[in-house]
Amino acid sequence: MESFKLNNSDKLYLSTEDIAKILSINNKSARVSAARYFKKGFLIRLKRDLYITKENFSNLTENEIYMLANILQVPSYISLTTALGYYNISTQQQQNFIESIGQKRTKEVSVQNLKFTFTLIKKELYEGFTLNDNIFIAMPEKALFDAVYLTSLGKYNCDFDSINFKKMNVKSFESYLYKTNDKTKYLWDKLCKAYKI
Repeated sequence: MESFKLNNSDKLYLSTEDIAKILSINNKSARVSAARYFKKGFLIRLKRDLYITKENFSNLTENEIYMLANILQVPSYISLTTALGYYNISTQQQQNFIESIGQKRTKEVSVQNLKFTFTLIKKELYEGFTLNDNIFIAMPEKALFDAVYLTSLGKYNCDFDSINFKKMNVKSFESYLYKTNDKTKYLWDKLCKAYKI
């Protein structure tokens, strides 16, 4: 059965080209098959010409969810409270809510029970991330910086009470400040006083 063949693929997600190869059909037929399986609920559509099987989706690990976030908007990296939680720096848990920084546009994508948010940031601030376990994720200090920066602009609401600032490298954090504005610097000064950083 065709659907069984797709389940046996070792890929986390499938392009229509992948489907064509697995089922030994041409790309046009693969698009038709993908649409049919999507309607039947066997495939879940991630974005144009990109799918994941229902079985793979129901067994996603945390890292695999972050991998999906990376491909839903390219380029992007996991950041903000999601990344701070990943590093055990924030106690704020966000079930089924994944935050990323992107370069294209601010948007929200829902895939079944998962919500992926992508926040646009200035090109010169698109840095401070690494490839870790096949996911692009902000370094801890950059994840905090993104939160402080966007909060200072009124574009984000970070629960700073949930953050363990003692786990942060302050010099590394402050290396990003010279590229930003007075609002961000002012908020950081307030946080330093409030949390004795």
